[in-house]
Amino acid sequence: MATDSPKLTDSVEFPSELNVTKVLFGVGTAGLIASGVGYFLNHEQFFFSWLTSFNYFTSIALGALLLVMIHHITRSSWGVVIRRIIESFSSNLWLWAIFFIPVIIGMTTLYSWTDPSYYIDDPIVAGKQPYLNEPFYIVRAILYFAIWGWLGYKLHKVSIEMDRTNDWGLTTLLRKISAPGILIVALTLAFASFDWLMSLDAHWFSTMFGVYYFAMGFQALFAVLILLAFWLRRRGVLENTISQSHIHDLGSWFWAFTIFYAYIAFSQFLLIYYANISEEVLWFYHRMEGSWIFIGYTLIIGRFLIPFLLLINRDSKHNKKLLTISAVLVLIVHFLEMYWIAMPALHSQGISFSWMDVTTMIGLGGIFLGLFFRTYAKNNLVPVNDPKLSDSLAKSYHQ
Repeated sequence: MATDSPKLTDSVEFPSELNVTKVLFGVGTAGLIASGVGYFLNHEQFFFSWLTSFNYFTSIALGALLLVMIHHITRSSWGVVIRRIIESFSSNLWLWAIFFIPVIIGMTTLYSWTDPSYYIDDPIVAGKQPYLNEPFYIVRAILYFAIWGWLGYKLHKVSIEMDRTNDWGLTTLLRKISAPGILIVALTLAFASFDWLMSLDAHWFSTMFGVYYFAMGFQALFAVLILLAFWLRRRGVLENTISQSHIHDLGSWFWAFTIFYAYIAFSQFLLIYYANISEEVLWFYHRMEGSWIFIGYTLIIGRFLIPFLLLINRDSKHNKKLLTISAVLVLIVHFLEMYWIAMPALHSQGISFSWMDVTTMIGLGGIFLGLFFRTYAKNNLVPVNDPKLSDSLAKSYHQ
């Protein structure tokens, strides 16, 4: 019979024998070196590959930051056992900003609006010059990462401090930071997506693009969390803490945001199709001709239809095999969607995969996950003094 006060039975220290951080940093470094070689061979391809991979991982980190703040302002208990994972992702955004430097270096290659001859006879792009200009672009990027970096670092630091001091009053501070923080992050995330991806075609505009970027990253984040939870449990880490009930919650959120992503993506397409404004329609037109159409259909099938059908049944949301297939598929298609958004600006005639697409993904991915595991392994794997921890543990205790 269950007791009223379930306790942690797992070790909250990361096993020293799981020395993944060095391996990931090593793989990441090798990928970055290979990508650096690619820069001298084809600098245009390098910058577009880098931008695609950078946005892939940044969208996941920003999804983690938003999820941390959602947990705090809603005072939810279900996700306390996995909150240290998402805190570890978002806490490194201030360091992750370093990898935006190549985007700044490659601005004149990536963005046609940096060339005065491009917009001098174009009233649409010329009208956007007070916003789309190099100094203001860089200032905005610095502002974005300053905000994200401070919020991610501060929320993680206070959470760790609560582990040490057992001061439940810090939960109030976390909510006070998160309440305005979630609004600020939502706004800056939208503008960052406009700057980094939407402005690749300076004529195109979509008021839904920021929400579209968020939906992609948030769905991908839950795929990452599901795979990480399985990986940890398979190695005996938090095996009794992250329960089947928590896996089911992650699966439910993953399925919900699969639907949300499809709703936002289709709504954006439908509104632009219905309005039939040439500056808007051409963006989709170029991505629905030639070989690009195959990625378009892959997004519909791989990012929505298959995960939706596989996880529609209640029991399937904690089925390890079905969740793994769905999560891996979404993470693969997440890259294809970033590629589909960015690469037509370089390869307008059709798909042209490059080995630098792979090396930048490996390089940035290795560093991204290396930073995560370095932070995650350094502290308690769960917030041991969080007042909601016992409620979260009760999900497994009473299942």
